[in-house]
Amino acid sequence: MASLGFTDENSLSASSARRGTNTESSGDKKCALMILSFGGPEHHDHVRPFLENVTRGRGIPPERLDEVEVHYHHLGGVSPLNALNREIINNVEEELSARGRDLPVYFGNRNWHPFIEETVEEMVGDGITHVYVFATSAWGGSSGCRQYDEDIERALNHLERKDLPRLTMVKLRQFFDHPGFINPSVESVKRAFSQFSREDTPRLVFTGHSIPTAADEHSGVPADGTLYSNQIRATCAIIAERLGIPNYDLVWQSRSGSPHTPWLEPDIVDHARDLHERGINDLVVYPVGFISDHTEVVWDLDNELKVAADEWGMTIVRAATVGPTPDFTAMIVDLIEEYEAGKAPLRIKGPITVALRGCSLNGAPCAEGCCVSARPMHGNGHGSSKHGHTAHAHEAEGHR
Repeated sequence: MASLGFTDENSLSASSARRGTNTESSGDKKCALMILSFGGPEHHDHVRPFLENVTRGRGIPPERLDEVEVHYHHLGGVSPLNALNREIINNVEEELSARGRDLPVYFGNRNWHPFIEETVEEMVGDGITHVYVFATSAWGGSSGCRQYDEDIERALNHLERKDLPRLTMVKLRQFFDHPGFINPSVESVKRAFSQFSREDTPRLVFTGHSIPTAADEHSGVPADGTLYSNQIRATCAIIAERLGIPNYDLVWQSRSGSPHTPWLEPDIVDHARDLHERGINDLVVYPVGFISDHTEVVWDLDNELKVAADEWGMTIVRAATVGPTPDFTAMIVDLIEEYEAGKAPLRIKGPITVALRGCSLNGAPCAEGCCVSARPMHGNGHGSSKHGHTAHAHEAEGHR
């Protein structure tokens, strides 16, 4: 991967980074890291304005938002997403300190406070000039990658409109096959399997966030094919290979939007029913498409799937997501240092070969023609799920 940004007059010295000196604050440059995510409400009063932010410009009827609002209030009016991201930030700050790096960490969101526009203003006020951006999604595609570029572009335009100094912002690459994502995933699935007795033979089922098939077909550049789903398949294949499991399933969750629009299938609840009808009643379910146990994971798997499974007499153990793990924390810092040193991306080679993209400068696409066609109506809380529950606003910090 070629180095982007921070070059010439905007350069970070890779050589001084390798020598262990602080490039974070040298000369007129002052660097920082931003954790960029989707955002979520943190109080009952936040739910409606949050949903309006998510669905703005999509022509969603108010009655649809009413249904989704009830869903959030049922969960206490609080999404765990912001708290989970703050936990990641605390972990990263400790990792940076342990490595002797003076790199402040900031938090920005697309749809709720702290909005990315608020965060870049704070950064400029603190004298920051150069920013590494870690988007909380492992995957390519419009929703999980390109929209974060657009968030960065919007934030830079916000600074320009306010006549504030411009930042140089590099979004770090995708990490779907990085050891810091794969290794803790393997350990999480192992722990889930350990909850069954040796006589049991549970089926391993991975879940990713469903998106419209048209969005999948236009993820990446045309030569990539269906980049989003291919990256998830590649990750599943690596994890299963590491575990010595030849037979497993990849299915999808959190579908919303018009029932007339084709989305990635099968759905996890439908698939569990099919397995039950085939006499398979023990499952380990790993939400590989997500990095944190936020609302979609908890509701779709720990509630909706569990209710159905209990009715069918199935035993389901859900493996934990890996965002809070030390390996994941170290990976975020490793991605910064990999970029600074201009190193080839650290990847685990698996049975499926798929493109790695996502590193971008100042909100520009990571590659010409990447994720720019067939922009999806990606179901941010404005439809009904096929199982009768109102679809909730997507908390897409790890899904696509």
